[in-house]
Amino acid sequence: MSDSPQSPLLDYHQRTKHRFEAYAEGPGQLDWDAQPAPFRHYLGAPRTILPLSAAAFERPFGELDRPPARSATLDLDGIGALFELSLAISAWKSWGPNRWALRCNPSSGNLHPVEAYLLCSGVNGLADGVHHYDPLDHALEGRALLATAPPATPWLAIGLSTVMWREAWKYGERAFRYCQLDVGHALAAVAYAARLLGWQTRPLALPADTLGRVLGCTRTDDFAPARHACTEAEEAEALLFLHAPSGAATAPALAQWLATAQWHGSPSAIDPAPGYRWPIVGTAAGASRCRGATLATPPQWPPLPPVRPAPAAGAVQVIRQRRSAQRFDPARSLPREAFYRLLDATLPRSCAPFDAQASAPAIALLLFVLRVEGLPSGLYLLPRGTTAASLIGATRFPARRPLAADSGCPPHLALEVLAELPLQAVQRLARSLSCHQDIAATSAFSLGMLADLGGVDSDGHLYRERLREAGLIGHTLYLEAEAAGMRGTGIGCFFDDPVHDSFGIDDPHWQSVYHFTVGAALDDARITTAPAYPQRQRELP
Repeated sequence: MSDSPQSPLLDYHQRTKHRFEAYAEGPGQLDWDAQPAPFRHYLGAPRTILPLSAAAFERPFGELDRPPARSATLDLDGIGALFELSLAISAWKSWGPNRWALRCNPSSGNLHPVEAYLLCSGVNGLADGVHHYDPLDHALEGRALLATAPPATPWLAIGLSTVMWREAWKYGERAFRYCQLDVGHALAAVAYAARLLGWQTRPLALPADTLGRVLGCTRTDDFAPARHACTEAEEAEALLFLHAPSGAATAPALAQWLATAQWHGSPSAIDPAPGYRWPIVGTAAGASRCRGATLATPPQWPPLPPVRPAPAAGAVQVIRQRRSAQRFDPARSLPREAFYRLLDATLPRSCAPFDAQASAPAIALLLFVLRVEGLPSGLYLLPRGTTAASLIGATRFPARRPLAADSGCPPHLALEVLAELPLQAVQRLARSLSCHQDIAATSAFSLGMLADLGGVDSDGHLYRERLREAGLIGHTLYLEAEAAGMRGTGIGCFFDDPVHDSFGIDDPHWQSVYHFTVGAALDDARITTAPAYPQRQRELP
């Protein structure tokens, strides 16, 4: 990859690779008592407690690619369910004196850099304007509110920002990568929840400075003084419209809409006394910000058969129970049909979560098949409609071939066998490439996501798009694994170039950006689970 000063993002990506001889720059050790605040509040802002209404919208997870018989109403119940199933707390975990929250949207290290905002107009029971979502209390905090507004067709959108310091505190220079993966997970979580409610998602690409003004991220005087401004700053990331009359979903319309808004609240501190600084994270953010302004026309996805029906688990249940597995049972395997469904669900279609994606697919999957019933262990490739199939060195894999017709694999998957290998050999390779982590080798299968970074040097925002697409795929695998009675785990630590070498990838534009693993989870009996909102259990059915 280029080290040219004209390619700051490619330089960043190269610099932040893990290598066998050294990991990317990070703090080295952590003081967990000084962890950045995982929740932000806007002190003094008007608050609206959202109902815990998700259970009323339950339907089978396998039917999410079809609209419900009746879409949710655009009201507090619908909005409450939207957040409850996307960005809310899903459970509390405890081990001895330690207690921590899990959320519906996964995050690297459970650090949760993503902050969410609701933009709405004409919603009964909610003031027009911009509201910050507080997952700790499942509440909205009014940030920019309009005192009076003429009657209009109701609409709403979800805005996302990141507090990058939450990730940089632990992961150092690699934090920008992880923040974008987390944005992808959050976009997918919102898309799935919206689809459950019968709502459509459509991304609006705004210039970063415009989106920052809309979400209040540029109001630096509102933020408390800190030793380093980078610890408190929020980076404006993405905007998804869920109900979007054509006149509302434009940058000028949003700016005019908020021109008379009154701003409320002061953001709580994230980390007033950081011990480190990682300037390159800010450099990567600056080089990759969106410069244009378009309501994305959904990409023309290739026609594909519907996703195979999943087990009859309810979607609300699947979303709420999503967890990251910490250990896998190597004695259990994954049925072949479930494996095909998991891969099938990652193919881009015009339904959740890929209706939240603004760009064409640019990620292929490199698979370590370990324990899938009826399939030989080895290395496989799922191109996902990209050109990656042509990049795997033929001389490296002389036995490369499409999966046999009698394997039961759907032809449209285009799944290829690169090399059949003994299980122990695949285990050693998967473990070593994923930073020597057993979870990559004791599962049913693990994978690396290979992204096409061509064009990033001329359009830096593509770098964010590629990492977010990886997050979208990861969230799909999380939910599909739960529906199949298994469990997934995202792996952010892997040795970048050794992955490329192992799969015979010579084109520098194709880079490994995220790993994932799926298997039968082993639960730790020492960890106890409590409800997400115990103070509000009386509200639940």
